[in-house]
Amino acid sequence: MITQKTVLTIEQLNEKVTDMIKQIGEKSPHATNKDGHYDDLTVDWWTSGFYPGLLWLMHDVTGEVSYQKEAEGWSRKIEAAFDAYPIVLHHDVGFQFLLTAVMDYEQTGNEDGLRIGLKAANYLAGRFNPAGNFIKAWNGDEKKGWAIIDCMMNISLLYWASNVTNDPSYAQIANHHADTTLKYGVREDGSTSHILSFDPYEGTFIEAIGGQGEASDSAWSRGNAWALYGFANAFRHTGNETYLAAAKRIAHYFIAALPKDSIPLWDFRCTDRENAPKDSSAAAIAASGLLELEEYVPENEKPIYGGAAKSILEGLTNNALAPTHSEAILTHATGNFPVGRDVDVSLIYGDYYYVEAIAKLNGWKRRIF
Repeated sequence: MITQKTVLTIEQLNEKVTDMIKQIGEKSPHATNKDGHYDDLTVDWWTSGFYPGLLWLMHDVTGEVSYQKEAEGWSRKIEAAFDAYPIVLHHDVGFQFLLTAVMDYEQTGNEDGLRIGLKAANYLAGRFNPAGNFIKAWNGDEKKGWAIIDCMMNISLLYWASNVTNDPSYAQIANHHADTTLKYGVREDGSTSHILSFDPYEGTFIEAIGGQGEASDSAWSRGNAWALYGFANAFRHTGNETYLAAAKRIAHYFIAALPKDSIPLWDFRCTDRENAPKDSSAAAIAASGLLELEEYVPENEKPIYGGAAKSILEGLTNNALAPTHSEAILTHATGNFPVGRDVDVSLIYGDYYYVEAIAKLNGWKRRIF
C-alpha cells in the first residue's frame, strides 16, 4: 500500500505497477471510469504505447524480468494497425512505437524492435509536408493542412532513426517541423497554440485553432507541457541553442502559471476558473520535461527547473494520487475538456510521465523521447 506523501520511491512504484499488471491484464488502457477501472481501446489509439512503455521503463529501472515479459509483444500488436484501411495511424506513431519497439530494441537489442521502430519512423517521415515544412497531424481532407503541438514529442522518433541509420534525412525533417512549430506555435510569452492550420498546397500559414484548448489564443496546459518537453528534446538531439531558449521560455510560462498545489488547470487562460478541472497529466509531462531541461542549463539555472519539477511531483503525490483500489497511479486528469471527454479521470500517459520523472530523479539515464 502506498502511504508516502512526498515523492514516491521506486519501491512504492514497483508495488503499484505490479498491481496494475494484475488488474489491467491484456487491456490497452487510456482512461479510467469513475470506479478507477481502465478502459480497453483498440491498439491504433494514440495512447496504446504508454502502458507497455511503463512496463519497459520499470524493467529498465528495476531489472525485473517480469516487466519485460509483460511488455514484449506489444510492438507487434500495435504494428498490426499499419494494415488497416482506411488509414488509422497518424503522427502519434512516435508515442506508440518509441515506448514499445524502440524501448525493446534499446534495452534488449531485439532486431524486431529495430525493424518496427524504423517502419514507424518512415511512416512519420512520409507525413511531412515540404511546402509548409510541417508534419501532418491527423488524417482526413479537412485536416491535411494541420500540425499540432503534441508532435514536438513524436519527432524524437525521427531523431532516433537518424542515429541508428546514420541517415540525416530523418533529423532534417524533425528540425523543419520544430522550426515551423516554434515560428507559428510558440508565443512571445512562452504560451503555445494547439493546432496550426496551413494551406497544404502552398504551405502558407492560415491560423491557430484552439483544439483542446479553450480558444485560439488560450494556453492549453498539456499542450504547453508537450512543447516544453519537446523543445528540450530537440536541443538534446541537435545542440541547437534556439530550441533550448524555446524550452526555457515555455517552462517559465508554465511555472509562473501554476497554482499553489502545482497542478495546472486544464487551460491556463480558461475563463471559468472557479469550476475549471485540473490536469495532472500536464503536470506529470512538464515535470519530466523540466528534469530534462535541468540537464542542459548552466549550474546556476539548474535549481529553477529541477526545483520546479520536484515541486510539481510533490504536488501530484500530495493531491492527485489515485485511490489504492484504482488501476491507475494518478487521478484528476483532463483529456479533452471542450468536448467533455475524460474529465477528472486517470489517464495512462499521466501515469507514465509521473513514473518517468521519478525514475529520472533516481538516476535513470536512458532517453527515448
